[in-house]
Formats: sequence, C-alpha cells, structure tokens
Amino acid sequence: MKKFLNCKFLLFTIVLLAAFLRFYQLGINPPSLTWDEASWGYNAYSLGIDGKDEFGKFLPYQYLESFGDFKPPIYAYLDIIPVKIFGLNEFAVRFPSAFFGVLAVLFTYFLVKRIFWKSDNANKYALFSSFFLAISPWHILLSRAAFEANIASFFIILGVWSFMVGVKEKRWFLIISAFSFVLSMYTFNTARIATPLLVLILTIGFRKELFSIKKQAVISAAFGLIFFLPILGFLLSPQAKVRFQEVNIFSDLSILERSNQEIKNDNNSFWSKIIHNRRLVYTQEYLKHYFDNLKPSFLFISGDENPKFSTQTTGQMYLWDIPFFIAGCLFLFRKREINWWIIPFWLLIGIIPAAVARETPHALRIESSLPTFQIIVAYGFVHLSEMIKRNTHVIVTAICLFLFLNLVYFHHDYYAHYGNRFSGVWQYGYKASIEYVKSVQDKYNYIYVNNVLGRPYIYYLFYNKTQPDYFRKNSDVQRDTYGFVEVRQFGKYLFTRESDHSLNENKKILYINSYKEIPEKAKALKTFYLLNGDPVLAAYTL
Repeated sequence: MKKFLNCKFLLFTIVLLAAFLRFYQLGINPPSLTWDEASWGYNAYSLGIDGKDEFGKFLPYQYLESFGDFKPPIYAYLDIIPVKIFGLNEFAVRFPSAFFGVLAVLFTYFLVKRIFWKSDNANKYALFSSFFLAISPWHILLSRAAFEANIASFFIILGVWSFMVGVKEKRWFLIISAFSFVLSMYTFNTARIATPLLVLILTIGFRKELFSIKKQAVISAAFGLIFFLPILGFLLSPQAKVRFQEVNIFSDLSILERSNQEIKNDNNSFWSKIIHNRRLVYTQEYLKHYFDNLKPSFLFISGDENPKFSTQTTGQMYLWDIPFFIAGCLFLFRKREINWWIIPFWLLIGIIPAAVARETPHALRIESSLPTFQIIVAYGFVHLSEMIKRNTHVIVTAICLFLFLNLVYFHHDYYAHYGNRFSGVWQYGYKASIEYVKSVQDKYNYIYVNNVLGRPYIYYLFYNKTQPDYFRKNSDVQRDTYGFVEVRQFGKYLFTRESDHSLNENKKILYINSYKEIPEKAKALKTFYLLNGDPVLAAYTL
C-alpha cells in the first residue's frame, strides 16, 4: 500500500511539473501568435458564436478552409470553450495544446505500465517515461503553441493504451481505442498515415487476443470505420492533394531533372537508366529524408532548424539522454520484455509520413512517434542504474546534476533569450500595430496593410474580435485554381502584396508596411519593433 501511495504521489508531482512547464507564461512565450494560431483562435471564436467557420461553413467536420491549407478541424472545436472562458487571446488559443500535452504525460505512465505489465520494473519504466516526457524540450515547445500535432499525439497515446486494455482486460475499451485513433486523423495530417499503420501493427501483434474477442473487435472496427468515413471523401479530393503536392518530395522536379541529367551524362546507356531510374532516385531521396529525422545533431545538439520547434541551442532531446537512449535501444532488444516490440515499431512508423516531405528533419511532423524516444531513454536509465554496483550514490548524484544543468540551461535560454532571438519568426509586430491602428483608424478612409509578415487579415480579425457575420458580408475573398485563399479586404482594411501609393490619392489612407519599404516622401507616424530592438513595421501616411 505504501509503495502504491508513493507511486501515486510521484505521478502527481510529475504531472504538476508538466503543467507548470507548459502553462507558465503561456500567453507571452512564444512571444506572439503565428498566422495558424490566429486562425485556430478566430475559427474557434466564430464556431462558438454561430457554429460556422470564418467563411460561413456550418459545423465543418472534414476541414477548415482557412488559408486554403484545409486544416483538420478538431483543434478549433477544442478551443471553443477556452476562448469562451478566457477570451480571444494568446493564452486561450494555446490552452488546448498545453492541456493535452499534460494529459499525454499522464497517459504515458498508464501506457508504459500496460506495455510492461508483467515486468518487475513496470512502475519504474512508467514513472521515468512520464518524467522524461514532462521535461522534454521537444514536447514542451510543441505543447506551448497551438500545434494540432501535439493533440494528435495524445489521441494516439490514448488509442494505444485503450487498445491494450481492451485486448487484455476490459474488452469494450476497444471502442475508446477506435474513437481515439480516428480522432487523431481528424486532428493532424501525418496521423492519417501513421495511425492506420500503427493500428495494423497492433492488430497483427495481438491477432490471437482479438480473435478470442471477435464480437468486441468487429464492433469496434466497424465503429471506427463509420466514424472515419466522413473524411474519406475529402482525403481523395483535389483539395487534399494540394497540400501534399506542395510539400512532398515526389513533386520536386529537380530530383527528376537530376536523374535525367545523370543518364544523359552516361550517354543514355542501359545500365545508367537502371542505376539512375527515377524510382530508385526517389527511393534514395525518401530514405535520406527518413534518416534525417534520426540524426544525432537533430535529436541531441541543435534540434529542428525551424525555431518554432527548437530553441536552436538544445536538441529535441537533452545531451544527457544520449547514453540512456543508446542503452535503452540495446536493452530493449536484448531483454524483449512483454510487449516491447510496440515501442520500436511505433517510433519507426511515426517517421514514415514526415520522410515524404521536402523539409527534414521536422520535429512537428514526427511528433506522432512520441513518447517512444522518452520510453527508450527511461528503459535505458532504469537498467543502467541497476547495473551500478559500487559508488551508486556518487554516480546517481552526478547524473542528477548533469540533468539539472541541462534543464536549467534549456529553460534559462527559453525564458531569457528565445523570445528576443526569434520574435520575428513568430510574426511579432502585428499585435502592436493593430492596437495602434484601432486607436487612430477613425481618422482614415482606408487602412492599407502590406502582407510582409504574412496573412495579416487573420490578425485583424483576431485582435479586433471582428464579428464573423460582419466579416463574411464585408470581405473580398479570392480563391485561386489551387484552392489557396486570399482575403484582400474587409471593411476599411485592405491587404496587399504591394503597397500601391498611387491609389485613392484623394482619400485619407493609413499605411502599415515593412519598415524597410517606407517611401521617402512618407510621413512616418509610428515604428513597431521586434523584441531584439530591430524595427519591423511602420505606420505612415503620404
């Protein structure tokens, strides 16, 4: 009983730590909203008012059209209540990601304990896995912004855990598993590839157990299929292909051109056509992109090149994780405890969809592989600790000190320096400029906003808390042949790629433009700065 209470207390402490690391200063760090975050928030605001998205689609379940990237809609629905409670602000927009990030830490404990349920070390594996996920730079950063991938990864964790509960104990948990897995596919695009593959592996691995509970297995599978059918049509539609074609390596013509050039260099010989066959070239490219996501520099040194997913001074994992990750891999395959095979299969499957993309490595697109990295580290940590016979306290103290220094370094860098270095990456400047515009806009006929920072209209909707019905009736929305959406105007706000200073010369116009593009004849009114002091936007008239 005492051991059980100690375990509960430790788990509670870990979850509390996870909550603190994800919610502390959530509304101000990262320093501002990306346009995708602003879109999630405003669509949640709109759905909460009249059940329609920003463009008027009632209760969208296949996608949110947004900027023409056709986002899976679950994040916006999950954000309705936070927006209602906290208002339309940064904290409310990021609340679902942080909240489900904390839940992921909690359910990682139950998941790992279920995977190793017969092991004498099951509690240790589970507690350390949850702890390492709680303090993971990778998971913390993705939980502190409105990344739908973070919520999808929780649904996958919940799906695997409830699947294992269902096949071993409470059979009807298979329905919860089916529901969770399909929800992940309604939440993030890469889950639409990773989740079915993971379900297939689980089905094969537990085929005997599933056969013994055919009734529950068939009903759960049917439920999952019925729940999945509404988005199947969209997945086969031209709109769904647009985003895939935009980012995948197979639409990169430079690879094909390189293949053709190599064949030409070899005088079109038959052996060259075999060696440089485009299928082989694309296979090589895919494998290269796949293993990019396992590079030590990405995992342990500098992390993702995109500052939204990494501080650039710490890897996706800590340096101190290296020996335990290596040991965890070795011990996992050597001991093969209970259902150990789930972990390597899960990790490898989670990378598959990301390897198709042109940008690799990519911490966001492989988040569906979490928490397998942390489970492996925990497994190695437990077994290396058990191998220590002498000077145990000295070694454990040294390990804890190194971990503490890693933690302090990461969090000091994140809270003290990250925002100053990378506020520009987070479209910093829009909020301050919009607050200024609101204070003076009654003096002007039009506000011309250059989209130098990207998609300004959604920020004006968000920070003005524009009524959705007003926006729909008073906006100029353009859609190109590829499905991409451009809002050119609503009300007196005009959004342009080029600030044409020759238009409406007899009107009173306020311009919001890049600081670097202010005309010589302009009358500068106000300058807006990044957190590092660099000017980014300016307000002026002519």
